[in-house]
Amino acid sequence: MTLADFPGTVSARRPAVLIGLIGEGVTPSLTPPMHELEGARHGMHYVYRTIDLARAEGTPEYLGMLLRAARRLGFNGLNITHPVKQAVIPLLDDLSDSARAVGAVNTVVFTDAGAIGHNTDVTGFGAALTDAFGADPLGRVVLLGAGGAGSAVATALVQHPVDELMLIDQVGERADALAAQVSALGGAGARVVPLGALPAALAGADLVVNATPIGMAAHPGAPFDPALLSGAIRVADIVYRPADTALLQAARSRGIRTMSGLGMAMHQAADAFEIFTGERADRTAMLADLHDLVAGEAAASPAPVTTDATPETAPERGENR
Repeated sequence: MTLADFPGTVSARRPAVLIGLIGEGVTPSLTPPMHELEGARHGMHYVYRTIDLARAEGTPEYLGMLLRAARRLGFNGLNITHPVKQAVIPLLDDLSDSARAVGAVNTVVFTDAGAIGHNTDVTGFGAALTDAFGADPLGRVVLLGAGGAGSAVATALVQHPVDELMLIDQVGERADALAAQVSALGGAGARVVPLGALPAALAGADLVVNATPIGMAAHPGAPFDPALLSGAIRVADIVYRPADTALLQAARSRGIRTMSGLGMAMHQAADAFEIFTGERADRTAMLADLHDLVAGEAAASPAPVTTDATPETAPERGENR
């Protein structure tokens, strides 16, 4: 007799997957239901739990304890978000090329070779960019925000056919560090421009990307005056709660092609799912799930929602999860 002989029980042959998300403020994350819905489509018993850190718990010692406990308890892997995406690196056995390039990890998989770190924010933005605008070369790209999310976006952009990457951030030292980091990767050169030079930068740009928190429900508005946009530019926003930000609405009203943050959020989750399970994610279905989850959250929470899905600028906060 097996478990399958008892109605309502999980078959012993059904694949079991246990995943966690470590970070501050992760309890309302939409990542767990996205993964669990995709796991169900694959016939998996897929369980995804959040591990919400208190402010004092983001230390390397505490993080190391969590990683050891997760592995001992049978977790297949972990997603990692603010504020420990860099702190986790010394605790891992190896890094993927994307994680090494950006200097941050958002996905850890436990393997026979040890704990391996990946960065699916980089691959997720790259895939979303191609979905939205194709793989044609871009001339000048203006990126607003040089924090954790901006770093992943910049890394993806210099791997795309881009001639010039301009970085703008309220913290000049952070922008300088990111420009040096991505320029060392080869490809497009990155340079920092002051906020006051934004109008001139946009005037000759093919694409502008918002990787700041401005546009979120808790940070409403647009990161700059949309009147600065010309009809030839394209606009991408990695905020996805809400998906249709003020910046995107204003851009569309001017006949400008846009990309919401939903694509990046879906692709980074799909990439992580594939790393964890070794099975191909149904990205069309995952995007539909994410649309439904965001819409349901908006309908249930008319007040501004503070989430862990925050791109970074000054002041520092969260990730696009």
